[in-house]
Amino acid sequence: MVSQERAERTRGRLLEAAAREFSLQGYSGTSLQRVSRSAGVTMGALTFHFPTKPALAEAVHAQGSEITREAVARTGAQPAEEPDHPLLQRVIRIAHAVAALLCEEPTVRAAGRLTRERVPGPADWTDSWLPDVRGLLGQASREKELRTGVDPEIVALLLRYLVLGVLDSPQPAEDCASHLSRLNAVWAVLLTGLVGTAVDTASAEDAAG
Repeated sequence: MVSQERAERTRGRLLEAAAREFSLQGYSGTSLQRVSRSAGVTMGALTFHFPTKPALAEAVHAQGSEITREAVARTGAQPAEEPDHPLLQRVIRIAHAVAALLCEEPTVRAAGRLTRERVPGPADWTDSWLPDVRGLLGQASREKELRTGVDPEIVALLLRYLVLGVLDSPQPAEDCASHLSRLNAVWAVLLTGLVGTAVDTASAEDAAG
């Protein structure tokens, strides 16, 4: 039991160290040697848990995706405060929550970066949140929250680009507030085209935070 707990702690340290490296350096810039040093374990211990770099990347990606799914489930379950556009407000909340994770959580940022770099192996990280957004946008279209003629799939695609754009900052944690503020400003412009009237994005941002 003691040895199993020790192994689990070692694995956890390796995943944390790898997430930091992948989030900052990307897949090609990350070395197993640097991960092992950062985690304070030997290369032998690293390769015992993760025999190859792709295996390590896949494990980090899976953990980041799970963290994202859990956050989206919590955020999407919150009651909407915008009576005229409750479905769109849930979409806004999810977008803000996911963007905040990219700013603040290295494991999620690593998963997003691995997806954007199209690293072979891991699934698409956006699958952990974008299907929920697509579902809400489709429902919003059916319930006339969106203007006639607005394609929910195009809106979802735009949101994918907007959220992944958070990865462009070299130091996301230090600039998270400005990233989310800019995302909120984009929402204000976007929603005018989608629904023709203003939607309260500030309350959605507060709820997501």
